[in-house]
Amino acid sequence: MEVTYLTAINQALHEEMRRDENVFVMGEDVADLGGAFKVTEGLLQAFGEDRVIDTPIAETVIVGAAIGAAIMGMRPVVEMQFGDFISCAFDQIVNTAATLRYRHGGRAACPLVVRAPSGAGIHGALFHSQNPEAWFTRVPGLKVVAPATAYDAKGLLKSAIRDDNPIIYFEHKRLYRSIKENLPDGDFTVPIGVAENRHPGRDLSIITYGGTLHQCLDATQIVEKEDGLSVEVIDLRSLLPLDRDAILATARKTGKVLIVHEDRLTGGFGGEIAAIIGEHAFDALDGPVRRLAALDTHTAFSPPLEEYILPNTNKIVEAIRSLAAY
Repeated sequence: MEVTYLTAINQALHEEMRRDENVFVMGEDVADLGGAFKVTEGLLQAFGEDRVIDTPIAETVIVGAAIGAAIMGMRPVVEMQFGDFISCAFDQIVNTAATLRYRHGGRAACPLVVRAPSGAGIHGALFHSQNPEAWFTRVPGLKVVAPATAYDAKGLLKSAIRDDNPIIYFEHKRLYRSIKENLPDGDFTVPIGVAENRHPGRDLSIITYGGTLHQCLDATQIVEKEDGLSVEVIDLRSLLPLDRDAILATARKTGKVLIVHEDRLTGGFGGEIAAIIGEHAFDALDGPVRRLAALDTHTAFSPPLEEYILPNTNKIVEAIRSLAAY
């Protein structure tokens, strides 16, 4: 049976809570309502109010309490109802959770997962559309993942829950019900820090993650059919730790790299990828490393304006053709 991205996350939560009684869920409306997007639906009925906890609208409190629980041996999975508001808990995540192991000489752990529904394309306007991953990818002690498939959504969440480090788990809202996949029976995980080659190619490489993966794959099909271009698509899946070997391997293989993500261009994670390629694979390049991202502005509520701001399949097709012709 095909499973949606949303259902895959829900399955992972059910399975990990059954597997380990120290796993619990906490956040705004995660219990009675089943979450604003129904990601936590059924958890309250299955595990009770001691393990599925509704909280006040206070991200600072949610993450702060979860850090305390993690230090004491629990494995909290907290939900930011919208990833935009993770900024309210920035101090707790960056200055407390991320530094805990270092401050205690490796003798303490903070097995915390912060689920952050993020991304645009749903007409959520400026407070419900952000992609804030770049705020966290420079913080030692954190791990940052961004699954783009139902399989990875489940497997990466299970790996994150079992990890002894604080992990930011970015789930793209547009993918919740728009993609489906047949998942294997039984327990499985996806390793954190390992990229996946979604479409082998020889002429040009696209490096992407999260919500733009499927747009990149669609664009690849178009240029292969219409232009005869063979395009490789690398899905990073994990931003911290980062699979640098996969990045450099694809850059050296094709010599031309297009980086695509939905976060804004300036200060977006694509700049780090470009720097890695420029520093370590410059001699293999046959063109400039190019980036395609959202415009440097707030996400509009108006659907036409939102579409204008965001990367999409047509823009990716144009960028591929431009770089291929360089």
